[in-house]
Amino acid sequence: YDEKTLRGIIREVKPEEEEKMMSQFAQDIRRKALHEGMQQGRREGLLEGEARGEAKGEAKGEAKLLLRILPRRFGSLPHEITDRIHGADPNTIESWADRVLDAKSLDDVFSE
Repeated sequence: YDEKTLRGIIREVKPEEEEKMMSQFAQDIRRKALHEGMQQGRREGLLEGEARGEAKGEAKGEAKLLLRILPRRFGSLPHEITDRIHGADPNTIESWADRVLDAKSLDDVFSE
């Protein structure tokens, strides 16, 4: 509602109807605010879910690449190493990948 419309409505309202009308107006505003809040929450939730999905996909891709490179450099991998890679976050995987070229052994790659 714009201000001019509201002022016109208020001038025409009978005193006995004013309370009921204001209550309805307040309910309309509350409903609209709730709807807008829910829409905003959905948008934020979608963005957050998208970011999580991207991070998960990135980690999966980096893990896949590391699992391809390591056996070519060091031979077959122990299950503990593959499990460790699958459970790691993207930053850790990236750190391990950075060490592959200079490492003399798997221990060098995964040393803390």
